[in-house]
Amino acid sequence: MSDTSENINVTDKAQLVDWLKSQETPKDEWRIGTEHEKFLFEKGSFRPVRYEGEAGIGELLSRLADRHDMTPVTEKGQLIALKDGQGGSITLEPGGQFELSGAPLETLHQTCCETGRHLAQMKDITAELGLCMLGAGFQPLWSRQDISWMPKGRYKIMREYMPKRGNLGLDMMLRSCTVQVNLDYASEADMVRKFRTSLALQPVATALFANSPFKDGQPSGVKSTRAQAWTDTDPDRCGIPPVVFADEFGYDAWIDYILDVPMYFLHRGDDYIDVSGQSFRAFMEGKLPGFEGEVPSLEDFTDHMTTAFPEVRLKGYLEMRGADSGSWDSICALPALWVGLLYDETALAEAEALISGITAEQVEAARLSAIQHGLEGQFGDISMLEMARSVVSLAEAGLVRRQIADKKGRDETQYLAPLKHIVESGKTNADIMLEHYYSDWSEDVRHLFKLYHY
Repeated sequence: MSDTSENINVTDKAQLVDWLKSQETPKDEWRIGTEHEKFLFEKGSFRPVRYEGEAGIGELLSRLADRHDMTPVTEKGQLIALKDGQGGSITLEPGGQFELSGAPLETLHQTCCETGRHLAQMKDITAELGLCMLGAGFQPLWSRQDISWMPKGRYKIMREYMPKRGNLGLDMMLRSCTVQVNLDYASEADMVRKFRTSLALQPVATALFANSPFKDGQPSGVKSTRAQAWTDTDPDRCGIPPVVFADEFGYDAWIDYILDVPMYFLHRGDDYIDVSGQSFRAFMEGKLPGFEGEVPSLEDFTDHMTTAFPEVRLKGYLEMRGADSGSWDSICALPALWVGLLYDETALAEAEALISGITAEQVEAARLSAIQHGLEGQFGDISMLEMARSVVSLAEAGLVRRQIADKKGRDETQYLAPLKHIVESGKTNADIMLEHYYSDWSEDVRHLFKLYHY
């Protein structure tokens, strides 16, 4: 599981197809990479945390680096990320959301231990600074204007471009948090099966992990306000790519999709150069305005891939992107769901049967239903809840067949416990929050910060 690239010139689409093929991984080397984001807030006031100051995000990063021997990453002299020395990293989202990009690990036991270690380290230092962490999919109380931007050059370019393409892109950047898992593929055919199946089932994940029913201090009218933001961010780079469901889908078709996504920037040293809206195809032909005669490196292309935001993304591995961030145990549940479904041949075949013949339009309809109604929505002709029960059951069987036990002899199915509870009760975390809001919270979302912080 790697997206590292050589600094070679790219002038032909075939080079990019070959690069995707070079990322194929034998089954016995498949890994699990878990990423999760969380909000930081000040105790007492619940206000978002700024980068600057004695209790700011810069100071938090500095203390983590010093105390846990992490390697600082700076941009124009400011600390913006850390490498943890174990294959993972800590990065900052635009509004100061803290992200752990986990190392590629062999088992769910390892990835859940990694999550636990990271959150324990964070709890120690946030407590010293008078801060807390919140696991939720969307900032429930504070507006865009209440949130400060992190000092990263790429975010300035995106901040200026996104309002040209949609109304909620800045909400996505500043006020949303997700949890995702990155998984390997063994061949082009294996990639196609996993991509198509996981993309079709992302609405189920959106419903199961719905954890953001509030916006600006009141109910937003949907179960996943995070997912709603993505529906009005940028149609050129978000949503459900129809090409994935085409008969001819493969590496070549995916490269075409990525090349049709307008550019954001070029990364040169510490600088991010605004080329927003320009064509990467023109860049490959040496015709990028202002950079005539220059062609991209493979590193430029892998940077460009990170600016496409479909519900599943291929960039040398497959990223599952449809879930709200949430509680500590839900961070472990998300990779458990997808590993159970996609890393076991029987579960994958049965999941394929569930979505056989589905179209991109039907997946999009299910996605919108999941966003608004959660498990009370529809997946085609059946209820989202019924589909979720089937999916969780398939994932559980897949994890049983993996037969990977921890030191206490427990297999990986333990991490599905939160999802099993959800499909048994029929209630998502969003449903439970709304029940509290209208009863013991007295319609005051500040209670969410008190009850749902790590």
